[in-house]
Amino acid sequence: MDLDAMRRAVVDGDRDHLTRAITDALADGAEPAALLGQALIPGMDEVGDLFASNEYFLPEVLLSARAVQGALDVLRPRLAESGVEPAGTVVLGTVQGDLHDIGKNLIGMMLEGAGFRVVDLGSNVAPERFLAAAREHGAAFVALSALLTTTMPAMQATVAALRASDLHDLKLIVGGAPVTEAFARGIGADGYAPDASSAVALVRGLVA
Repeated sequence: MDLDAMRRAVVDGDRDHLTRAITDALADGAEPAALLGQALIPGMDEVGDLFASNEYFLPEVLLSARAVQGALDVLRPRLAESGVEPAGTVVLGTVQGDLHDIGKNLIGMMLEGAGFRVVDLGSNVAPERFLAAAREHGAAFVALSALLTTTMPAMQATVAALRASDLHDLKLIVGGAPVTEAFARGIGADGYAPDASSAVALVRGLVA
């Protein structure tokens, strides 16, 4: 089992090689938690660093995230069988009135690659759906995305609805092209992430 080769496959976005390597390692008796913690997560961390330093751009990050998704499709049932708990549950969605989802999808893939359970509600999500999903899944985080300036009020309304609920420990993070740090603070969010790698770091930093 070559964990470093798996990590490199993540960084290279080589989905086929990574999926085969994960499958073979499990067949040879590898611990699912070791494959996640010592290959997939470090690989995605490196991709995030490369993106932050402008050495990688969105196409490369998407390739790596999709490679990890393929590996997780194989690994996820084995993690559950072995009792490995996710780092936390994140309910994710694009706010009501906004149909954009590329950035939101990438954040979801990167959070899952970082060991979080992600409940993706899709786009055009009403505040009550975010609240119901957070309650149903025992989420620690709700992540809201908006790409249109016209849907920023919907983001504000969603934050207000979640804050008015009985889920007092819920952490709310926001992002999207028109969103700023000042806007996030102004609507009462716990944090703002300008991109997918920042979102992973933000959620990790908010884990109690």
